[in-house]
Amino acid sequence: MKYNISLMDYFQLRFYEQNESQKQKYAGTGFMYEYQLQMNPPRYRDILEDKIKFLNHFNALSGRKWGTLEMITKDASLAGEIISGEPYKVVLKKSKSKAGRGIMILESRNTSVSEVLQLMRKKGFDLIEKFVLQHDNLMQLSPSALNTIRVITQLHDGGVTVIAARLRVSVNSNIDNLTAGNFAAPVDIEKGIVSGPGVYGDITKPDVFIHPVTGVEIKGFLIPHWKECIEMVSKAALSIPQTKSVGWDVAITNEKSILIEGNHDWGRVLWQLPVKEGLKEDLLKYL
Repeated sequence: MKYNISLMDYFQLRFYEQNESQKQKYAGTGFMYEYQLQMNPPRYRDILEDKIKFLNHFNALSGRKWGTLEMITKDASLAGEIISGEPYKVVLKKSKSKAGRGIMILESRNTSVSEVLQLMRKKGFDLIEKFVLQHDNLMQLSPSALNTIRVITQLHDGGVTVIAARLRVSVNSNIDNLTAGNFAAPVDIEKGIVSGPGVYGDITKPDVFIHPVTGVEIKGFLIPHWKECIEMVSKAALSIPQTKSVGWDVAITNEKSILIEGNHDWGRVLWQLPVKEGLKEDLLKYL
């Protein structure tokens, strides 16, 4: 109650190691709920809450073929385009799921359109996307999943401020979320270079300086197409001015950066845990 945090915050943000002044600096669950309620009023959240509406709005920035269950049911040729060709993988999604839930990666090399439709109906998936092939450098870092960058933007006085960026890295997992046992590292906003070790969401695990599977060094890793990435999320933020504080998930391919999704309720753990300090002051100025 004193710090407006949840019981999970106490452990995940390591309050048991903090002194009084350090605890005061953290943005916990309660503060984030109140902040995002003011910045992103519920009546304007539909584009960010629904993956289908998101793809329709940001189709030019999505960089991948996609279709709804209704679309591919009516147009078998569209379904064929999505499931055929390299990398012979598709991502099945529930359009209103969050935090890596409601997602299935399907090998499509020997899969027919009718089989995909049947699976989607059976499992409740209403969206299918072509699997995104990440940049070669990110593939060398961790090939088990698409490793995305969370970039947090804030609209203020008609402009866009990038508050923070974090690289999420998979460890033998087909998704990159912290909740799936992976780690995240801070990114220098100006340079697009990872500026510290990776930190697990699991507080019992040590920091990661070398990827445990690939042996690639974490700190100093250069994210490709970084300038373009910042320009893209800034453009995206300005296109939905009613939602002022958004956490964008960005993928980097060999050719460019692409937009995966946006989050109106972007998390306090992924933001603060990798830098091991409370960052509430970074948001107070906008209230």
